[in-house]
Amino acid sequence: MHRVHARAASRARPATRFVSQPEPKTIGHFARGRQLVAGNFLFSGALTEAKDASIWDIVPDNPVVAEELQGCAWLDDLAAVGDAKARACAQDWVADWIVHYGRGRGAGWTPDLVGRRLIRWIQHGFFLLRGQEKEASVAFYRSLGQQTIFLSRRWKTSQRGLPRFEALTGMIYAGLSLEGMEEHVDPAVKALARDCACEIDDTGGILTRNPEELLEVLTLLTLTVQALTKMNRQPPAPILTAIARIAPTLRALRHADGGLARFHGGGRGLIGRLDHALVASGDKTRAGEGPHMGFARLSAGRTTIVMDAAAPPTGAESINAHASTLAIEVTSGRRPVIVSCGSGRSFGEEWRRAGRATPSHSAVCLEGYSSSRLGPPSRLNTARQELLVDVQQFVQAHFSSLHDGRRLELSHDGYRGTHGLTHARTIDLAVDGRGMVGEDLLTTLLEADKAKFDAALDQTALQGVHYSVRFHLHPDVDATIDMGGAAISLALKSGEIWILRHDGHAEMSLEPSVYLENGRLKPRPSQQVVLSGRTMAYATRVRWSLAKAQDTPEGVRDLVTDDLMDPNED
Repeated sequence: MHRVHARAASRARPATRFVSQPEPKTIGHFARGRQLVAGNFLFSGALTEAKDASIWDIVPDNPVVAEELQGCAWLDDLAAVGDAKARACAQDWVADWIVHYGRGRGAGWTPDLVGRRLIRWIQHGFFLLRGQEKEASVAFYRSLGQQTIFLSRRWKTSQRGLPRFEALTGMIYAGLSLEGMEEHVDPAVKALARDCACEIDDTGGILTRNPEELLEVLTLLTLTVQALTKMNRQPPAPILTAIARIAPTLRALRHADGGLARFHGGGRGLIGRLDHALVASGDKTRAGEGPHMGFARLSAGRTTIVMDAAAPPTGAESINAHASTLAIEVTSGRRPVIVSCGSGRSFGEEWRRAGRATPSHSAVCLEGYSSSRLGPPSRLNTARQELLVDVQQFVQAHFSSLHDGRRLELSHDGYRGTHGLTHARTIDLAVDGRGMVGEDLLTTLLEADKAKFDAALDQTALQGVHYSVRFHLHPDVDATIDMGGAAISLALKSGEIWILRHDGHAEMSLEPSVYLENGRLKPRPSQQVVLSGRTMAYATRVRWSLAKAQDTPEGVRDLVTDDLMDPNED
């Protein structure tokens, strides 16, 4: 039905000009824009080299790439370059879209993609129209109006959450910017206010628990408020309240390097995007202590720790969710140290499945099990992606003060059904941020749990249930085994040295890992520290510590610059 309504909308002849002067509000990347102009099309890890070709000459097998192309966020990158050649590419490619897809053909006619595309086209309207002939301008305005009409008829079919926010924001933005589209503003504003009231919870979170999606929602709501205010319209209270809730939550999910915690399908976000969105929100409220959207944060000195302190999403919202309960990420200054592998969505379905599993996180897993399991292919989405099943029933998180720092105590029962074991994790962070002490406990709580554990032990011929405590390292961390195998030294580009030790009850090893990062041609090789052993008792405890070497100074002048992303880089 999307295509039926798209073809019907294409027969309309609306919109002849802008009624207000649009201004770019989104951030582009100069380096990526230069790559596009040179004919290097890098989207979600897929590189196509085609000099002097149209961006629509790319025929993606990956639906993620198709979404990136149709959403037209690449206009931000071309606008960041801003010269005549970049403008010519932008103008030609938008004109090509109108010719090839403007009559309702192709994969770009879903409400969320249309909303995303409208925002970019309008924001960069004068960039796209400068020097254009009248015929091209008329076609541009007509297509904008047709896409707005499509949204007015199909936004209700969009999925709850971010897709609905994109569709409604696009309709509001177009209605306020285009001549003759004003009638679509009030219904969209009312619908957006309703969604803000029911989709943003009291902690400023969303059901998917995806930090990067939450950043996108804040960006869209801020755009809406700015657009309404510019036209002397008062934004509804639910939208303002949602912004006031989301901003502190994103601050809680922000590492010291300015990036987001990488959980439940989300990445670190484009450099500067989070800070820009927080400033644009106008909200300066600092995050409180308690968990935010199910994540707990400790920070001191140059060190930040973010942990997944809640059960993963369930149902339709779990399509991109990860089995990452009690996983940890650690950043020192602007250098990530301990990370999650991340979402493998841009590298194909196998990597996507692998990135969702517990062994791909800095957490504890048993015999290769995940703390939540993937179910069979779901009919709730066209890609037949799996939902999470057998998720934790009880997850607890508690903050407390120590005489020399802060403590976070957490537990979950994700292994109780399979092995009778509850996992408890305690993290103590020193007041100066120079060190932390951790403890992971696997234990039975009830007699029924002991019987379940005995049965699991019998399956191993009484050899013990294998466990592993994993610490995935960022690719820029140089790890070496030290002190005769009793410790591992972690050298950062900033010059800092961290030492990871354990109490000797497990076997420490340094093993290969990967860092799944959107925009790369393939996963980046990295390493992971693994503390492994076998539990044969009703309680097994592993203690570990991560601390800066004594000769690491308090203040570090981190002057090493990161290399620009090379599309040919592994």
